[in-house]
Amino acid sequence: MALSRAQLSWPHGAAGSGESTRLLPQASRLVELPYSSSSDDDDGGSLAGDMDLPTAEQDPGVWCSGPPKPNTFSQCVRYLAFLWNLLFLLLGLLTLAVGVWGLLAKGSLGGERLAPLGSDPMLLFVLAGLGASTISLAGCLGALRSSRCLLRFFVGAVLAFAGLEVLGGLLLLAMRHRLRDALRDALLLCLLHYQEEPDLRFLVDEVQRSLRCCGLGSYRDWETNPYFNCSAPGAQACSVPASCCLDPWQNGTVANAQCAFGALRLGDAAAGTVVHLGGCMAQLGAWLRSQAGGIMASAAVLVLVEAAGVLMALKMLGDIVHVGARD
Repeated sequence: MALSRAQLSWPHGAAGSGESTRLLPQASRLVELPYSSSSDDDDGGSLAGDMDLPTAEQDPGVWCSGPPKPNTFSQCVRYLAFLWNLLFLLLGLLTLAVGVWGLLAKGSLGGERLAPLGSDPMLLFVLAGLGASTISLAGCLGALRSSRCLLRFFVGAVLAFAGLEVLGGLLLLAMRHRLRDALRDALLLCLLHYQEEPDLRFLVDEVQRSLRCCGLGSYRDWETNPYFNCSAPGAQACSVPASCCLDPWQNGTVANAQCAFGALRLGDAAAGTVVHLGGCMAQLGAWLRSQAGGIMASAAVLVLVEAAGVLMALKMLGDIVHVGARD
């Protein structure tokens, strides 16, 4: 409804005041009507459009900037971790190769020898080499590809291995008296199966030769062996291994395999001129006590090596999270 200028003006007098009172609601409705123009719409639309623009279009430098690159120290840690794990990967593969070669050389992998495979000492080399190779390979690939999954597996495996080492050390300290009896039983089994297992024969000969001893408590412990017993039908009856001899070398160059034949038929005095009379159990205990410092130092070095690998892996994980890398 259009109103003239005279109707909107305020008249003087009583008549004018009454008419203005009637026109007041209409004027208030006119004031409340929205007012818009094309120019304001254009300005508002352009302003809103400017406000909706992404930050990258307003500042091209923000769009082009990439994730921060790792510093020189982080790069050095990455390459050092790769070389560190590569070294242990090669050592693990070498240990695995030695174990497999030993099993193949003895025919333990054949169909008829699968039963005693679980008791073969060379199986320890295979398992140790396989475990070390797997963990080191994960560390190498994790450092090379900056893979969080492989690095986490490497850290978890090393920590689990370290936990087993600590647990084993605590068990050795807590059960050292029972361990002595278990070691005696193990050595007795080695004496009984001396001719049957080449690895056990090599181990027993090395212990007797290096510690200059024979048997467990004395040289007469070899009577428990079915081949060295005096009632045995073979040529080795009433004998002891050549590693028990005082001088197992003939003319200083060739080993005399028959130097201890018939030693069990002799008395202690006569046998003492041919073989060592004392047993290896006491000598082995004394040797272990003398090597306690070296064993502890070796264990400490191993822990430091594992700790260094874990710290380098954790540093790389922190750098990966910082730069926003993805597996």
